[in-house]
Amino acid sequence: MRNKLKELRKQKGYTQLALQMRTGIEQALLSKFENGERVPPTETLLRLAEFYNVSIDYILCCTDNPEINK
Repeated sequence: MRNKLKELRKQKGYTQLALQMRTGIEQALLSKFENGERVPPTETLLRLAEFYNVSIDYILCCTDNPEINK
């Protein structure tokens, strides 16, 4: 998961601080999520999946398909 979060952030061209400004998730937490030190709670996963327009399964590395299942 940590690689996906960092990868998604970099693809969008955001720093962790810029992502904090857009999502309201603290930069320190974003860093811990990306480094695998903490697992994001469900609410945060939902917020990140919506922001990146990908499925939670993609963030959690359960699939290689970033498309949201409809």
